[in-house]
Amino acid sequence: MSWTQRSRWAAGLALVVAGGLLAWYALDADSSTTAADATTVAKPGRDGLAAAAAVAASGASSAGAGPFSATGLAARQQQLALWQKRYERAEQVYSSYRDATRYPHESRPLSEHADQQRPFDPVAEDKALRDASGKVAKGVRLRTTQERVFLGGLESVKFTISAVNDKGEPVALQVNRSSAQSVPDTTALIAVVSAEVPFSDDGAGPDAVASDGIYSARLTPSAQGFASHAGTIRLLAQVTANGEQGVAHFDVVYEPTVPATWASGAREAVEAGSLNIYLKARVLVGGRYVVSGRLFDANGAPFALVQFNDTVAAGPAEFKLHVFGALIRDKAPAFPLRLVDVDGFLLRPDTFPDRAMMARLPGVVHTSQRYSPDNFSPTEWSSEERNRYLAEYGKDVQEALDQIGRLK
Repeated sequence: MSWTQRSRWAAGLALVVAGGLLAWYALDADSSTTAADATTVAKPGRDGLAAAAAVAASGASSAGAGPFSATGLAARQQQLALWQKRYERAEQVYSSYRDATRYPHESRPLSEHADQQRPFDPVAEDKALRDASGKVAKGVRLRTTQERVFLGGLESVKFTISAVNDKGEPVALQVNRSSAQSVPDTTALIAVVSAEVPFSDDGAGPDAVASDGIYSARLTPSAQGFASHAGTIRLLAQVTANGEQGVAHFDVVYEPTVPATWASGAREAVEAGSLNIYLKARVLVGGRYVVSGRLFDANGAPFALVQFNDTVAAGPAEFKLHVFGALIRDKAPAFPLRLVDVDGFLLRPDTFPDRAMMARLPGVVHTSQRYSPDNFSPTEWSSEERNRYLAEYGKDVQEALDQIGRLK
């Protein structure tokens, strides 16, 4: 996971566990009204069982009946039903957590991260045309794209604008003026940088096809006055579409520092029952690096999102992308695997921008050798935290089983 995906992974697990526990407590509350006294509601949790038993005992005593009377047997059956439901909930929580953590966070099925399968696709938006005051122009929509949001060093970013009516049909568009400006990310007085960024539809420069109604522009911060600016750059384009005037805007986050560069070559190794792919780099600024890559199998099927997230010292380095053995055994991808679309950055916590980007590595970066599934271990991932949680959830399962056995 990228640093962001790692946070999503942790949040996802929290939701799984929280959902199970909430259902458990709701079950106790809903099941705490006994047959002997339908107006008595027990406290949630284990107190619900005590209250149910107390009410049942009270009913049995008032009727002069023992534990094997009709009333006593009814109370016992009620407790048994409650513990059986508690067992089902406890088993659900245990199984959900176990299955969600079968693989480590740095080696996950790519199907869990559909938004990460094609990370280098342009960011596309379709929105109503609005003027500078925010008023909507009826019957006109703008379609915009930008190649990326984060960029650094000598990198550039391409933008496009086109216009359509409510039916999606192209309408005449004209870009009257467009310029980029630095956006202060602090209350301190700093110089604002601005530069003209012309859009064109002439088939030259960044524009792909002449006169197709799609206007294109390219911003290269380091060459257009932003070489010393770290932060947000906003591009505003004043347009006229189908006779209506409005504004299109784009934001990018630029960091001039290049923290590390890629070195040629990669290697792989089967280690401890897993496949590790090592990407070579030269680190210029030491710190915590987050590197992500996508694995597709020989048939082009998406397989895994693999990530590196650790501190690295300045100098020659290797970023290890870990392909977990049990993931390979479970998903049975067709070898060789292809590592594609690798991106990486130096994480800079408590700072904006919070990352300094490495250059993207688009397309196929590495192709693995062919392996038999027997080369890899089916053992699920283990960690101190995971083992601790499984032990606690396992205690709840066992307690419910013990109570069921006592009541049967």
